[in-house]
Amino acid sequence: MSIIQNKKAFHDYFIEDRYEAGIVLQGWEVKAIRAGRANLKEAYITVKDGELYLFGSHISPLTTASTHILPEPLRTRKLLLHAAEINKLIGKVQRAGYTLMPLDMHYKGGRVKLEIGLAKGKKEHDKRATEKERESKREAQQAMKKERR
Repeated sequence: MSIIQNKKAFHDYFIEDRYEAGIVLQGWEVKAIRAGRANLKEAYITVKDGELYLFGSHISPLTTASTHILPEPLRTRKLLLHAAEINKLIGKVQRAGYTLMPLDMHYKGGRVKLEIGLAKGKKEHDKRATEKERESKREAQQAMKKERR
C-alpha cells in the first residue's frame, strides 16, 4: 500500500533499477507518515561513509506529538539495505554517473519502506518526447472510448 510517490523523479530521470530499503524513523515520524504528512518531492539520497542517507524528505510533525521531543521535519534519515546491495549501488553511483532517487514510500508488514531507484538524468528533449508519448497514448485511449459508444 503506497503512502506517497515521487512523481517528479519519473519526470526528471530514467529509472533503471529499483531497490526496497528500510528507513530509520522516530516514533513521531511514523505517526505523521500514517497521517499522510510526508513529502518526497525535494528528497534525494547520498552516500556517506559506506551508508545511504535520505536528505530533504519533509515529514510534518503532528500537533499531538510528544512534548519532550523537538520534531525536526527535514532531518537526515538513514536507509537500511544489505551490505552487498549498498556496495553495488555505491559502485554504480561513483563509476557510471547514476543518481539515487526516492520513488515511493509504502507499508510492508506494518513497517514503512522506501523504494529507491537507480536513475540517469533526462535531457530537456527527452522530457518533451516523454510528454508527447504520454499525450498520444491519452488521445488513443479517448478515441477508443468514443469508438465503443
